[in-house]
Amino acid sequence: MATTTAPEPQTATGGKSLKGRVALVTGGTRGIGAAICQHLAGEGAVVAAGFAGNQTTADALKESIEAAGGTASLHKGDIGDADDCQRVVGDVIKEHGKLDILVNNAGITIDKPVWSLKAPEWDKVIQTNLSGAFYMSKPAIQFMIAQGSGRIINMSSVSGEIGNIGQVNYTAAKAGMFALTKTLAREACLALRVAGKLEKGIGVTVNCITPGLIETDMVVTIPPYLLAEIIERTPMHRMGQPEEIARVVSFLANDASGWITGQVWGVNGGLDM
Repeated sequence: MATTTAPEPQTATGGKSLKGRVALVTGGTRGIGAAICQHLAGEGAVVAAGFAGNQTTADALKESIEAAGGTASLHKGDIGDADDCQRVVGDVIKEHGKLDILVNNAGITIDKPVWSLKAPEWDKVIQTNLSGAFYMSKPAIQFMIAQGSGRIINMSSVSGEIGNIGQVNYTAAKAGMFALTKTLAREACLALRVAGKLEKGIGVTVNCITPGLIETDMVVTIPPYLLAEIIERTPMHRMGQPEEIARVVSFLANDASGWITGQVWGVNGGLDM
C-alpha cells in the first residue's frame, strides 16, 4: 500500500497545475471521458483511463496522450460490478503509488418510454450509472481520507435535473448522483475533521457536473427532430463540446478548489437555469 501522506498544495505554473497528481477516469477512452483524460494529462496529471471493452479505442487514447508528452495507463473493468471496481482502484494505486482524483464518468443508456421499459433494462442502467459511481467512490474515498487529500467528480446530466422523455432509468440514476455527491462530501469532511486533518492540506472534496447536450458519438442515437428541439431550447443555441466539460473537471480537481464541495455544476448552455 502506498504512503498516505497528504501531498503538498500546488500552484498553477506553466499550465501544469495538476503535476504529480494521479487521476482515474471511468469511461475514459471516448467522448467526454477521453476529453477529460487528455485535458488532465495536459495539466500534468498521470491519467488512468477506465474502459469496458474496446481495446483499440483505449490504445489509441493512450498513444495520443503519450505523443503529447503525457502519461497514461489503461484499466479494463466492469463498472457495474463492485468487486471489479475495487480491483481497478487497487490496480491504479498499485501501479502509480496513489490516487488523487476520481472522475465517475462511465454511463450507458437504454431509452424507452416507461410503459415499454423492462425491469432488467431499468436495473442495468441504475447499476451502471449510479451504483457504479458508488462502487468506484467507496474504495477511492477511503484511500483519499487516509491520504488526507483527494477529489471525486461525478458526471451527472441536465436530464437528472429536468427529466427527459424516454429516459426514466437514466434520469433517475443521474438525479441519484446529486445525493451521492452531497453525502460523500459531508462524510469526507467529517472523517477528516475527526482525524484532525480538515484544516490542513487541500482536503477531500466531492462535486458533481451536469452536462447538457454534448457533441459526442452518442448524439447519433438522438432522432434529428429531437436534437433540433433540444438545441432550440438551449439559450446558447448549440451543442457543447467535450472539452468544455473537461475544463470544469480540471478546475474542480485543482488543489486551489479545496473550499468547493458538495456542489452541482451545470454546464449546459443555459438549458436549465
